[in-house]
Amino acid sequence: MGAVFIMNIIQIIPGSGGSFYCGNCLRDSKYVEALRQEGHQVVKIPMYLPLFADEHDISGIPIFYGAISTYLKQVYPIFRKAPKWFDRMLNSKPMMKLAASMAGSTRAKGLEDMTISMLLGEQGQQKEELENMVNWIAEHCKPDIIHLSNALLLGLAKRLKEKVGVPVLCSLQDEDVWVDVMDPSVQDKIWKLMHTRAEDVDAFVAVSNFFAEVMKKKMDLPAEKVKTFYLGVDYEDYKFISTKEKSRNVGYISRLCHENGFDIVVDAFIELKKKPGFEDVKLIATGGSTGDDTKYIKEQKRKIKENGFSDDFKIVDEFEEESIHSFFEKVSLVSVPVRNGEAFGMYLLESMASGVPVVQPALGAFPEIIETAGGGTVYSPNSPEKLSESWAELLNDPEKLEKLSRAGYQGTKEKFNIHTHAKEIITLYENLKK
Repeated sequence: MGAVFIMNIIQIIPGSGGSFYCGNCLRDSKYVEALRQEGHQVVKIPMYLPLFADEHDISGIPIFYGAISTYLKQVYPIFRKAPKWFDRMLNSKPMMKLAASMAGSTRAKGLEDMTISMLLGEQGQQKEELENMVNWIAEHCKPDIIHLSNALLLGLAKRLKEKVGVPVLCSLQDEDVWVDVMDPSVQDKIWKLMHTRAEDVDAFVAVSNFFAEVMKKKMDLPAEKVKTFYLGVDYEDYKFISTKEKSRNVGYISRLCHENGFDIVVDAFIELKKKPGFEDVKLIATGGSTGDDTKYIKEQKRKIKENGFSDDFKIVDEFEEESIHSFFEKVSLVSVPVRNGEAFGMYLLESMASGVPVVQPALGAFPEIIETAGGGTVYSPNSPEKLSESWAELLNDPEKLEKLSRAGYQGTKEKFNIHTHAKEIITLYENLKK
């Protein structure tokens, strides 16, 4: 039997600060855990903000490109000469927590110049911070491979390869969500810059076949450089509960914002409650928010109150660890009607692994993931009326609901098993090292 090669892996991940349900943060952290269970050494390096509100395994690792200092230095050149103690203060835990909750902390619009500068890497305004990161990794980590969380970080790749001398690969997930809301005059420039910087990495890993095709087109990538690896979860982390044992509640789990269609869910719920036979149904929503979403969430609450359904609606503030399991125990369906679809949607796997069928718009990768797992249905168009109709059909058919529940649980276990995917990604890492 051949010797097992233990790899030292670095995952560079932009954080959300734990203020809202971040599918990308969750995806990367679950992969790190699975890779560690396979016996490999993995270091998570957060950028901009911490990954979660209560991160356990990154003590002693700096947060590079701290969100506040990076923004100030980009917009106000005087801050580029600020002393080190000033940077340390801005990157302290209290300041990071404040930044995560602020309006605009994770908003793309208005950050066109910073996005371009970050992609320019060693030629951008953040070149000093890039050198700090590269030198720290070279001194402390001695990795075999470096994995970038998304293509907006491609500006890091050239200096990482030059200084650390190991293969660099990059995941592809929802970069278009960031770029396509920016000023149209700079979108093309950003995509072309991403195409140019793609030469600095050894391989790209897309999270769905749908998104692999999107990014091959947008970044003009050669097909042989892009692989598809589905996301995964550890089904043992979730508790299956039969839908027959639950109340007929519908759930929403994602950031409570316009882009993710929270208002579509609210309007669909109001529509459902007006139909006879659904007096018992409640809407339970979780996933957090930022300051940008405050006014929007108030508007959704107002609509529900005006229609007399406040007693049947609840927002759960906590969405990590035990809170998320408690959420899944209370709902029989989950919908996150993202307006433009998504590259994947981690909440799909989390829901189905908990035996909760998903009802999603026929957009993005949703049809691909739901067909592969078998634990849900899709609808079109992405309107409150059609979503309400889809809910009503399933809630009125407990046998079909239970069938989807069990199929989704089994499908997640077989087709989206994080341990299988961890082995697949290690094989790719090893091939890049040869």
